[in-house]
Amino acid sequence: MAEITAAMVKELRELTGLGMMECKKALAEAQGDMKAAEDLLRIRSGAKASKAAGRIAAEGMVASFVSADGKTGALAEINCETDFVAKNDDFVAFARQVAEQVARANPADVDALVQAPLPQGGSLEDVRKSLVMKLGENTTVRRFVRFDTAGVLAQYLHGSRIGVMVDLEGGDEALGRDIAMHIAASKPLCVSRDEVPADLLVREREIYTAQAAESGKPADIVARMVEGRITKYLAEVTLLGQPFVKNPDQTVEQLLKSRGARVNRFSMFVVGEGIEKKSENFAAEVAAAAGAAGA
Repeated sequence: MAEITAAMVKELRELTGLGMMECKKALAEAQGDMKAAEDLLRIRSGAKASKAAGRIAAEGMVASFVSADGKTGALAEINCETDFVAKNDDFVAFARQVAEQVARANPADVDALVQAPLPQGGSLEDVRKSLVMKLGENTTVRRFVRFDTAGVLAQYLHGSRIGVMVDLEGGDEALGRDIAMHIAASKPLCVSRDEVPADLLVREREIYTAQAAESGKPADIVARMVEGRITKYLAEVTLLGQPFVKNPDQTVEQLLKSRGARVNRFSMFVVGEGIEKKSENFAAEVAAAAGAAGA
């Protein structure tokens, strides 16, 4: 039988919001498979989809840049080891330089970005290495996105940890900023229903079907229950289906139609999203050190 550690139980609790014993039991039944245990708990409890994507798992910042004509913009995530360094002026300046270089050079990937020549000479990789030596922490350029638009380009930074960029057709800068702020707050997966990944829909349908089957209702009613849940899920995870944060009585789709506007695309970065942060166990380290010294 797979070993179920306290760290695994803690992770599953964060994913589902359920109790420790429930999570431990589900992990045991799933032989330590985190995804299977999460699905099992969601089937039993009706818990919503994982919110793990919003967890902060590493330090750093999201930087942004918009060209003078407002038609080209960039977001970039730059990581470091500690929150202290993330607030350092030199680190912040480097992050902003990265975003500007993304807009200027239009690189294909991170490797091309850091090697592209800077206007003043050298490259971002040269600057990064100097920064590592100065600050004493590893610093990395993790990811970026660049938009060109014929419409309105809107950006919103929530502090330095969440960055959103929106390509808006029609409307104005104020509307674009409102939409960007909404995205930062509500974290939709995509603009519309037809953009939701097929594998994600398959997984949600399987879970809703298993939940509805436990009701004991006839198959036709179960099918309607599942379709109702899918419709609700699509409204929750798509920008157009969500209630607008400034006026929950109106969906984002209704707001955009009333203003003769549409969102072509958006991108959102959350610092550390998807990065596993090393957990520190100082008691264990001290005990291990003491044991080594005794030996």
